[in-house]
Amino acid sequence: MKANEIRQRFLDFFSDRDHEVVRSSPLVPEEDPTLLFTNAGMVQFKKVFTGAEERPYLRAVTSQKCVRAGGKHNDLEEVGRTARHHTFFEMLGNFSFGDYFKRDAIDFAWKFLTEDLGLDPERMYATVHHTDDEAAELWEEVVGLPPDRIYRLGDKDNFWQMADTGPCGPCSELHYDTRGEEDRGRTLPVEEFEELGEQGVFLELWNLVFMQFDRDEEGTLNPLPAPSIDTGAGLERIASVLQGVSSNYHTDLFIPLLNRVAEVVGRPYETETEEGTSYRVLADHARAVAFLLADGVFPSNEGRGYVLRRILRRAVRHAWILGRREPTLVEVVDAVIDEMADAFPELRSRRDHLLGTTRAEEDRFLTTIEGGMARFEELTGGPGAPASRGDAEESSALIPGDEVFRLYDTFGFPMDLTQLMAEEKGFGVDVEGFQAALDAQRERSRADRAQSGLSAIEDETLEGWTVFSSEAQEFKGYSAREVDTQVLAMRLDGERLGLVLKDNPFYVEAGGQVSDGGTVSGDGWTLSVQDVGRIDGQVAVFGSVTEGPAPASTGGPPEVQARVAGIARHDTERNHTATHLLHAALRQVLGEHVVQRGSLVAPDRLRFDFAHAAPLSEEEKREVEGIVNRGIWADHPVQVHHLSYADAIGRGAMALFGEKYGDEVRAVEIPGVSLELCGGTHCRHTGEVGLFKIVAETGVAAGVRRIEAVTGPGAYQHFQVAEDRLHEVAALLKAKPEGAAGRVFQLVKEKEEVEGLLADLRKGGSGGGETLVAERTVETAEGPVQYRGVRLKARSPNDVRDWGDGYRGAGGGRVAVVAAELPDGKHSLFVFVSDDLIPRGIRADSLIREVAKEVGGKGGGRPHMAQAGVGDPSGLDAALKAGPGLLEDLMSE
Repeated sequence: MKANEIRQRFLDFFSDRDHEVVRSSPLVPEEDPTLLFTNAGMVQFKKVFTGAEERPYLRAVTSQKCVRAGGKHNDLEEVGRTARHHTFFEMLGNFSFGDYFKRDAIDFAWKFLTEDLGLDPERMYATVHHTDDEAAELWEEVVGLPPDRIYRLGDKDNFWQMADTGPCGPCSELHYDTRGEEDRGRTLPVEEFEELGEQGVFLELWNLVFMQFDRDEEGTLNPLPAPSIDTGAGLERIASVLQGVSSNYHTDLFIPLLNRVAEVVGRPYETETEEGTSYRVLADHARAVAFLLADGVFPSNEGRGYVLRRILRRAVRHAWILGRREPTLVEVVDAVIDEMADAFPELRSRRDHLLGTTRAEEDRFLTTIEGGMARFEELTGGPGAPASRGDAEESSALIPGDEVFRLYDTFGFPMDLTQLMAEEKGFGVDVEGFQAALDAQRERSRADRAQSGLSAIEDETLEGWTVFSSEAQEFKGYSAREVDTQVLAMRLDGERLGLVLKDNPFYVEAGGQVSDGGTVSGDGWTLSVQDVGRIDGQVAVFGSVTEGPAPASTGGPPEVQARVAGIARHDTERNHTATHLLHAALRQVLGEHVVQRGSLVAPDRLRFDFAHAAPLSEEEKREVEGIVNRGIWADHPVQVHHLSYADAIGRGAMALFGEKYGDEVRAVEIPGVSLELCGGTHCRHTGEVGLFKIVAETGVAAGVRRIEAVTGPGAYQHFQVAEDRLHEVAALLKAKPEGAAGRVFQLVKEKEEVEGLLADLRKGGSGGGETLVAERTVETAEGPVQYRGVRLKARSPNDVRDWGDGYRGAGGGRVAVVAAELPDGKHSLFVFVSDDLIPRGIRADSLIREVAKEVGGKGGGRPHMAQAGVGDPSGLDAALKAGPGLLEDLMSE
């Protein structure tokens, strides 16, 4: 029975028994800071179990996407080594919210496994919590399970809780006996049953959790409002039993992925080899990467994104072990989409994003992995046979923490990847030293930020202020830029005056939008507002008194008129509304993976950071600009809604990832275009934005791009400046503005012709002459290889590379070792290999290391070109002459 049929049978079985079929929730838990990822079916029902949320049904069934690769539930290190551990898996589950309890849960589980799926009831065993007499009796009474196949175990095995706090309760597990018929039939003592369970002989198929308690932060078990049921059965495990295989990896869920790895690597999958482990890791990790990317997680250096990056880089390392030096995981992710998109359509709809991001991450790590692996080999004494895991545990040899940090910081090796590699070679890792180096780097970053002068006025108290009234403050800035009001509190510190206004029109920096400026005027005095901050939960304005004496702090609350700087506010509103249009346009052009990662909304510009792996092409930028401007010229209304958070999300509102929201939220809608949770100020109609122009698109971090743009008057000024520059260029070219491009094209063409002539001269002489030191034909089984050892005087390394490109391009079967004499008496070695030899195992980066040893140097590079330093120039001729022999040695290895 295939996995897709098992999944559908499960959903249908419980649907026929009045369970609501609920789609899998995302892998990123909504409003649950206690979890990195959804790791069980009950996560999306957590509030229902605690009574904080009601659903229109009392029974539910799901096939839930789960990831266990961080935090308390972390299976990453065991993946590929065992038959059952995975980073991503599917958990089949049925749930009761105060409806049925133990009797029906036991009955349903038994009937599905033994009747619907047809598993042998004589091979089924149950475990219960040692205090749960009721469950033990029900297994006998309801399904007729003999007492000698019911085992009572302790908290470790039969008391379930998702985290340190939250819903929990005793549980009962169903196990399947995988022993041969000759070994079955005798009563086992509990110790032997547990031991065979650890070995996977008794395979746990289903866990029935009798949800009775909510554990608080003190560890107290509080009864839930109504006893409930939470069950979980691993789809992969059930498939392995029904398909008669001893490993989840040999079910139809993984075989197509293992076959794809074999196809890419060029060797068949073998189960009992070290290589087999790497095949399984790639198959498993491809599933996790595909689903995490599809659910909006993006590779980064923190939080969930860092876990994803660790999974990706662990996969790249295993592909490296298999001899791959190019993106490999992306091919397996492609197979995941092919196999699972029918059950999970989000994989198909986001296919381009999944493949593009995976390839980009692989390319990024492949640029540093060779150097990192070389450094790791130096630290561990060079390549050698892996040590056993036991040897690693007993080893006293430690890789220093600063070196572990260097592998992390310079070469991109996650610390746990270094730990795993070290363990394989019998080494430990100085974790405390690594953490100290990491903390030191963070401290340096904090110091750099402090030196930049960036600071915020936030959450001070009113100590030292004159408080006139304790009335609540109200923000008027959404509807008014000028208000008559009273001062609730004031503070004069030298020439700096701070005021808390009862009716406040000034926006305080939040959500990327900068604070307002303006004035506050009283009886004979005016404050120029230079800063806006939060004081004891209220907004205060700060600045200097520009007219008249400062107000007195005695008497009643001063009456004042507060005016926001209208032109600056309106320009800020233009940029904020344009940011929402830009976000929607980017998702339309690039895909739904685009989510906001940060923003700046100021009067003179906007800046928008978003998740995306690659730079935008000129065509994509023009398309985004066009969509935004058409949205502006359509003059859509900009509407504001006050909704419950659940209603807003249900209507499709975009929420900023990681932001905390209250029960009621403010949603800004551009009908038919955008709906976002936002507390900022906006135009009333999109037409007020006027014009939108992208002025820069750059990368700010791995997987995060930044667009800077201008609108309205700023966009008009941008085009004015561009037109002025065009006229200046046209004047210099002695051409009309409309003919400037043609004149530049003519000059560029002339320049290329001159550079071509110069390149030809360099290839012929390279600055001072070429001397042939050694020349030989090296015979190989696949054909002859022409070898040349050359001394070359050159003006720069680029001249030598030009010579090498010419030599490589002149024909196939060519290898050259060049001893270059550069200005100031410097020397370098180069190796060039024609492209047709690289698939035959003849690589410049391998040969350069051997040649460089002849002159006391070290080097590296790429398969077609490599470079090394020279320690002893007197040995260069001998090194050139030794080249053919070294080449033969490499080919014989």
